[in-house]
Amino acid sequence: MISISGKNWIEKKVNKNLVDKIQQDFNQNEIISKLIVSRNFDIEEITNIYKELSVTNIFKNTFDFNYSSDLLIDSINKKEKICVLGDYDVDGTAATSLLVKYFKHINQPYFYYIPDREHDGYGATKKLFEKLIINRPKLIIMVDCGSTSNKAIDFLNENNIKSIIIDHHEINKPYPKSNSIINPKKNSSYMKHNYLCATTLTYFFLDILLKKKKSNFKLSSLLIYVLLATVCDVMPLRKINRMIAKNVIKKFNIEDNLAFKILFNQIGINRKITIEDLGYLLGPIINSGGRLGFSNYATELLTSNDPKLVKKKSIELIKLNNQRKKIEEIILNEINFEKIKKENKNVIIYYKSNLNEGLIGIIAARLKDQFNKPAIVITNSKNILKGSARSTTNYNIGTVIKLLIDKKIIEKGGGHNMAAGFVIKKDKVELLNNFIQKDYLKMNKDFKFCNEYDSAISSLAINNKFMDEINKIGPFGNGNKSPLFLIENFKIIKSKLLKDKHISAILKPIKGSSIRSICFNCADTQIAQYLLYYKKQINIIAEINENHWNNKKFVQLNIKDIILKTN
Repeated sequence: MISISGKNWIEKKVNKNLVDKIQQDFNQNEIISKLIVSRNFDIEEITNIYKELSVTNIFKNTFDFNYSSDLLIDSINKKEKICVLGDYDVDGTAATSLLVKYFKHINQPYFYYIPDREHDGYGATKKLFEKLIINRPKLIIMVDCGSTSNKAIDFLNENNIKSIIIDHHEINKPYPKSNSIINPKKNSSYMKHNYLCATTLTYFFLDILLKKKKSNFKLSSLLIYVLLATVCDVMPLRKINRMIAKNVIKKFNIEDNLAFKILFNQIGINRKITIEDLGYLLGPIINSGGRLGFSNYATELLTSNDPKLVKKKSIELIKLNNQRKKIEEIILNEINFEKIKKENKNVIIYYKSNLNEGLIGIIAARLKDQFNKPAIVITNSKNILKGSARSTTNYNIGTVIKLLIDKKIIEKGGGHNMAAGFVIKKDKVELLNNFIQKDYLKMNKDFKFCNEYDSAISSLAINNKFMDEINKIGPFGNGNKSPLFLIENFKIIKSKLLKDKHISAILKPIKGSSIRSICFNCADTQIAQYLLYYKKQINIIAEINENHWNNKKFVQLNIKDIILKTN
C-alpha cells in the first residue's frame, strides 16, 4: 500500500506456526504472540514478560570486571588520586557521574574531566593526557572512550600511571596496553553482551567493587542514570536493558533524585517518568552542554548534592538546549531535502563547511529519520574535517569506521552499530563517499526496504485493556519498537495545529467511540494537510499510546502515516 507520504507499507511477515505455538504455550492472544515472534524474543524474554525481576549482576564472575575492581580497590586503599575521563555525551556523562558519586561518598581524592568537542576532540588522546597528568593522578579511568587510544595509553604507561578502560565502542587489535579493559566488543567471554552502553558496564563494575568493599553506597538508586544512557545512546531495550527499564520505570521516585526532581520542575512535568521523557526531553537537555562548549555542566548537575547549584545548572542547560534547537532549525532550513531525495544515495553524505560541530550528530540523525537511510554529516574543524554518522539497523556504522581506518580513508574515529564519529582530510571525502556507497550495496545486496506495520486491527480493539496488554512486552525503544498498526475506516471530525509543529485530531470510526490522536512534527508534510482538511474516510498507520491528563489515563493514537481509501 502506498501512503500519502509516498511510502510503501506492508504487514510484517511472521511464522504462523511460531505464533500459534506462543499462543498455546504461553497463553497469549494472537496480536501479542505476533509481536513476540516479530521481535525474535527468546524463551527467557518471553517467560520474563509477566515476572517481577530484580536487576542482578551478570558479570560477577567475569575476569575483566573483577580484575578492574581489584585495581580500583587497591588505589582506594592507598588513597591515590584518581582521574575519571568521560565522553561528552549522555553515556559518558552518566558513567562519569556514577564513579564521582561513589568517590564523593568515600572521600576519595579524585577529579574528573569531560573533553571539549572543539578544543580537545574525542576521547583519550596523548595531548589531553599531557594536560591531565599535571594534577598527578595515579590511576585514570576512561568511560565511554579509550578503546582506540593506543598511543595515549602508551604515554600513561611511560609515566607510570595506571589505567582502566570501560567502553562499548569498536576496538581493534592490538588492544591498548591499559592495565584492564572492560569492553564486550573485544574477544572476551562476555561478547554476547555487546548491546550494553558504558554506563551499564560501569554500574555492574561498581556493584562488584561495592560488594567486595562491603560498602553501604546505594548504587541501585542511580539505576536511572543507566536507563538514561541506554536510551540516549540508542541501545536496544532487550534482555538486561529491558529488565533495567522495567525496574526503573516502575520503581523510580523522582523525589529521591535531586537532579531529576529539579529538572522536571523546571520543564513543568508532574508525573511518572517515561522512556520518551528520557530520550526526547531530559537527554537533549543533558547533552546540550557538551554540544555547545560547556561539557562539564551535565556532570555537575548529576553529581551535586547542592540544590542551588543543581537548579543553576538545570536552568543553564535548558537555555543551552533551547539555543541548540534554534541553531538546529537554521541548519535544517538550509538543507535542500529535495536535492537529497533526487540524488537517492543509499547513504546520505552531507558536507557544509561552517556547521556547529557539536550539532552534526543531531543533523545526521534528522537526515536518517527523514529518509530512513544511514546519514553522515561533515564540517570543517580548524585544519581538518569532522564527521558524525547515524545509521539504520541494517548497516553497522561502527564496523564501517574500523574499515575506513584500516584503508586510511579517515584519520581516526570510533563508534558502535548505530552511531559514530571520525576525522577526515578534505581530499578524502570523495573517496569516503565512493567506498561507503559500494560497501552499503555489498552489505545489503538482497535487502529491499519496505515500511512494515505489525498487524491490522479493528478500531473496536483500541481500549485501555488492549493497551495494557501491549505494554507488557515493553518498555519500547530501539530493538523493541512500539508496535505499529493498520487501522481502517476513520473520519477526521476535528483537528488543530499545536505549537506550529504537531497536529491533534479526533478520529471517528464507523463503529464505536471517537479516538484522540496526535501526529508529531508533521506541520510541513502531506499528513498535516490531510488531517486538517480531508473530509473522506482514511486508513492510518499508528502506535497506540497512553496519555495522562488531569490524573486520568486515556488511549491516544500516534499517527505515523495515512493511507487513502480505495473504492
